[in-house]
Amino acid sequence: MNKEEPAMMTDGKKTCDEKSEKFCMDIGQIRKEAAGDIKEGAVTPNYKADTKEIIDMLGEALATEIVCVLRYRKHYYAARGINSEPVAEEFLEHSNQELAHADKLAMRIRQLGGDPDLDPTTLMSRSHAHYTEATTLEGMIRENLIEERVAVETYRKMIEFIGAKDPTTRRLLEEILEQEEEHADELSDLLPQ
Repeated sequence: MNKEEPAMMTDGKKTCDEKSEKFCMDIGQIRKEAAGDIKEGAVTPNYKADTKEIIDMLGEALATEIVCVLRYRKHYYAARGINSEPVAEEFLEHSNQELAHADKLAMRIRQLGGDPDLDPTTLMSRSHAHYTEATTLEGMIRENLIEERVAVETYRKMIEFIGAKDPTTRRLLEEILEQEEEHADELSDLLPQ
């Protein structure tokens, strides 16, 4: 067979020639594997990660996001004093964005065959973030900034760990990381210079 011609199966679908450097795939084999255990949903036989390990990691991230939602909400309602209104609005915006992160993480857990754990009695033990009730506006900004920096580092570590094993989860975590970095930057700008 010449290199310019893709190898062909009897059903006319392109297949792989081990010597070829061109992109090719065996559609018949893919179809056979896909039909194998259809109850697995999005987790196909060639999924490279340990599903339980990824679900557990996402569960910790989910707990972290929920704790962050609650902390930001608390600070939104507790913010008082001169210039507190724009800071409180920033807290509310961040809270809403953290809730959106939690929703995306919960959906990914479901796609991987897990059950998102929203048990309030164990949230803190699973969360990377602390729930703090600062008493001053500057204290609230500082506490939220510290927790955003924790989130930035933990998401970076998760992304590194996942690598190429689960591109969908990696992209989700990269999107969340980008927004957590924005949060940290915005909070840093609010601190007195």
